[in-house]
Amino acid sequence: MLETGEPLTQKAIIEKTRLPPRTVRYAIRRLKTNALLKERLSFMDARQSIYSIAESGQAVLMG
Repeated sequence: MLETGEPLTQKAIIEKTRLPPRTVRYAIRRLKTNALLKERLSFMDARQSIYSIAESGQAVLMG
């Protein structure tokens, strides 16, 4: 989902992929641990984070 370049919230990822929330949380945690995912706070709702692919992650995906 994030390969499109559009930053998404966890809720948006769950809705678009139709994956269980637990699976999405696990994937986000693994991607962040491996520095493949970038996280920032949402300006619209500070309770949510917005996720996008980190530059190092783009190199891995392209390579």
